Amino acid sequence: MDIGPSPAEGSSPAASLSGAAGSPPAGGSSPAVGSPAAGGSSSGGGSLPGSDRTQSGERSRTSVDRAVEQALALVGGQSSGAPHSPDQPHSADQPHSPDQPHSADQPHSADQPHSPDQPHSVDQPHSTRRPRPGDERAEPAAAPRSLPPDRDAGAADAHGRGGRRQEHRQRHSASVPWREARALAVRAGQAIEVRAGRLPLDRALGHVLAEPLVALTDLPSFNTSAMDGWVVSGPGPWNIREVAGAGDEKRAGAGPGRDLGILAGRSTAAPLRDGDAVRIATGARVPAEGDAVIRSEHAHVDEARRLLHAKQQVLPGQDIRSRGQECRAGDRLMPAGTLVTPAVLGLAAAAGYDALVVVPRPRVDVLVLGDELLTGGLPHDGLIRDALGPMIGPWLRALGAEVSAPQRLGDDAAALRRVLTTSEADLVITTGGTAAGPVDHVHPVLAEIGAELLVDGVAVRPGHPMLLARLRKEDAAAVPSGSRGGARGGEPYLVGLPGNPLAAVSGLLTLAEPLLRGLSGRAPEAPYRAVVRDEVHGHPRDARLVPVVHRAGGRSGGPGSGCGGGGAGTGSGAEHVVPLQYNGPAMLRGVAAADGLAVVPPGGVRSGTEVEILDLPWASAMPWTEGCFT
Repeated sequence: MDIGPSPAEGSSPAASLSGAAGSPPAGGSSPAVGSPAAGGSSSGGGSLPGSDRTQSGERSRTSVDRAVEQALALVGGQSSGAPHSPDQPHSADQPHSPDQPHSADQPHSADQPHSPDQPHSVDQPHSTRRPRPGDERAEPAAAPRSLPPDRDAGAADAHGRGGRRQEHRQRHSASVPWREARALAVRAGQAIEVRAGRLPLDRALGHVLAEPLVALTDLPSFNTSAMDGWVVSGPGPWNIREVAGAGDEKRAGAGPGRDLGILAGRSTAAPLRDGDAVRIATGARVPAEGDAVIRSEHAHVDEARRLLHAKQQVLPGQDIRSRGQECRAGDRLMPAGTLVTPAVLGLAAAAGYDALVVVPRPRVDVLVLGDELLTGGLPHDGLIRDALGPMIGPWLRALGAEVSAPQRLGDDAAALRRVLTTSEADLVITTGGTAAGPVDHVHPVLAEIGAELLVDGVAVRPGHPMLLARLRKEDAAAVPSGSRGGARGGEPYLVGLPGNPLAAVSGLLTLAEPLLRGLSGRAPEAPYRAVVRDEVHGHPRDARLVPVVHRAGGRSGGPGSGCGGGGAGTGSGAEHVVPLQYNGPAMLRGVAAADGLAVVPPGGVRSGTEVEILDLPWASAMPWTEGCFT
């Protein structure tokens, strides 16, 4: 609804409506705003509190009635006098004169002539007059911020569409810079106290060590043979000796007269005399007198004389793993905060552990909002497939979270409130509903339950309506502090993701990923940079996250890439990233083929510029490819 310009910040609705209507003060016509008025110069719009214009005398009864009538007409969407322009409303009973300049809070109407000495900005809905003689005597004041026409409807109905739009614009104008928002998410995750627990090795995979992994024994615990062959003592040639009683139960299948020697896992053989050689298996314990191990392929056996000859020089200690070669008891093998991978499990087992003290995985609830979403079939009748429900859960699991099945709440504010106040998760993820539309319920529900907004909008594209909040439960006063939020003290967090798929990915990487790293006990990921091959356009004010694929320099295409590559690169042999197409907020085709997202600063970057790269959780497990959308 077009109802005229908004008041300056801090002015009352009545004053702003009166000023917008353009009613003159009693006793004369309204002077041009910004020009000297009776009794002094004006420092701003006529609706500013305390200005000379508003204090120039008592308005007549007729003027007041006219102002009220005009205000009501404006709220109703029509003027009480001449028709006003849909884009540039003007006073109904005070048409703009070509002689009189008009100010930023008295917009020029499209149906009125515009003075040639008053140029009109193509970027602003109101014209800006040139300075006039005498203006330098008054202290210039900033023009009131121009808001869309529907703002005044919002003043009449605080919960109306105009109010929601203005709230959205105010939130965006106060958006947190992208890097600052990500750092805040890191701090929020690290601020929560975590109660660690002990898990057996077969259940510890994917968790994070809550304390350092310290060796409980020397590794190896004794001298062992690194190869199958012969253990010898002293200089050669060596007399071949059999090992009596070593591995007798295994000799049955070895053939008649075959000596297996010292086997792994068997007791220590008899002492090895100087000049003797005994057959030994990989991993078997080396006798204390053994000086070296000769590999089978490097040895020659003289069966007739029962002598062993070396085919090459024998060095003391060769092919023997000495006790404590890898570590000594008490050595710190891995620090706290290490992700328990299969290799870490193997190391822990070798070092003597049966269980590990780990940080529990953060528990996450996923709430899918929107009545327009389908869970199966083809889109129809204005309904679309839910892309985020199937994507968010696996994505969060790849970040180390324990994720419940998605809960589909539609556009039901009551259902959202109920889930947020009863969830036992450490983190709640919502998809959609973070903007200021008529059924965007996230902000109103968070306000209703007393949540604390930590980040309300981020200066990044796509995804600027994302948010981070700390929830307050209804029964918080009745529950002891530290007993909520699963294995973590304090209140749970909420990350609100925009409904557009790539915008939601932006929210995952900006807020959810660093927050989950903190909640799971992991250190923040060290940033790294890579050269971008092509020019990437940027947003004028905000950062951009653009899907990219890694490439090794000098390649123009390769087997398995699925498409032709080519084009100019950053130089032969240099690794770089290439931006992908299909990077609109509602698109997933680009990020599905990507290795990561490039952080493009405002204004964009030229080819050859280094940019920060945010890896996708699974990118390190995949080979670098050319991609099909470059």
